[in-house]
Amino acid sequence: MAAFDRFDSFDPWDPAFVADPYPAFAELRARGRVLYYEPTDQWLVPHHADVSALLRDRRLGRTYRHRFTHEDFGRTAPPPEQEPFHTLNDHGMLDLEPPDHTRIRRLVSKAFTPRTVERLRPYVHGLADDLVARLVAAGGGDLLRDVAEPLPVAVIAEMLGIPESDRAPLRPWSAEICGMYELNPSEETAAKAVRASVEFSEYLRGLIAARRKEPGDDLISGLIAAHDEDDDRLTEQEMISTCVLLLNAGHEATVNATTNGWLALFRNPDQLATLRADHSLVPSAVEELMRYDTPLQLFERWVLDEIEIDGTTVPRGAEVAMLFGSANHDPAVFAAPDRLDLTRADNPHISFSAGIHYCIGAPLARIELAASMTSLLERAPALRLTTEPERKPNFVMRGLTELGVEV
Repeated sequence: MAAFDRFDSFDPWDPAFVADPYPAFAELRARGRVLYYEPTDQWLVPHHADVSALLRDRRLGRTYRHRFTHEDFGRTAPPPEQEPFHTLNDHGMLDLEPPDHTRIRRLVSKAFTPRTVERLRPYVHGLADDLVARLVAAGGGDLLRDVAEPLPVAVIAEMLGIPESDRAPLRPWSAEICGMYELNPSEETAAKAVRASVEFSEYLRGLIAARRKEPGDDLISGLIAAHDEDDDRLTEQEMISTCVLLLNAGHEATVNATTNGWLALFRNPDQLATLRADHSLVPSAVEELMRYDTPLQLFERWVLDEIEIDGTTVPRGAEVAMLFGSANHDPAVFAAPDRLDLTRADNPHISFSAGIHYCIGAPLARIELAASMTSLLERAPALRLTTEPERKPNFVMRGLTELGVEV
């Protein structure tokens, strides 16, 4: 069994690794296709072909509870005090497997349609222009706080039908819940996630009740109305979990993709100059920036039935950590993967995952990223970095604490 300890170059808690994990990923790929990492009790998968295949492999799952008890699977049940978080998390389609996942995704797709996304396009572009205009009027500021963060939060809130007066807690709630997706979260992190889960769920429960009485032209009303030919509908908990998932996934990754992307552009001035000279490159730039510095670095799945990777047996009950950031820098798939190339034509990155868990909000995320980038290119053509930014200490969700700029 290929194994190594946390004192190798791969160390998710080392600030130097978090600042730039890509050299360590190259070492992992050179060492093998699957490696057991004792500090997190996970099997790391660093190659693009394996990650892509395992995302589609039905022998793995985001949960095992549809087939096994905790005891059957050799796992310990979460502590009772964390129940509100797990109730919220376990009813969202990201952490479900068929048939529950199939049913919920089908019903959500009846409300969250391409038409729903397209209807938001003018709102997204208008809001991006307004936010950038304020940044320009101020002569600069924090790109994260002033543009990257408020845009996707407002868009998801608008889509769900959350009134502007109620939106202030959304970002803190989301950040505290997402803390549980990092490796080995602390008791303090768990307590914050539980509190946010309770508060967010209670708020949404009230909003759903209001929409049942007075439906509107919003996604919550659409989720309430969604049904199939057998009149199967989402339960209240499924609606709550879906709304929280859409906010968490819909803005956390977009915020980080925006700031990671602009930092990459500032550090690659030739590519930024190319983009400034030709705004038609924005769509391919969005894809390349998401590949180059991946906002979601790791995606976990449980081994439901024993698998073999390159002669190594990964047993049932094990947890596999698919390294998206490493896969997106695999030279077997991407020519000169460590070079930022905004004109890259062949770009099968997996930043939006793959298989049944492919991001349902990917089209909306692309609209948001392109809208803010276009507005910044047009309204702040001389945008530049003012201070060296700091990375968040997180590994799984890769982002910055701030991004100081001036125009």
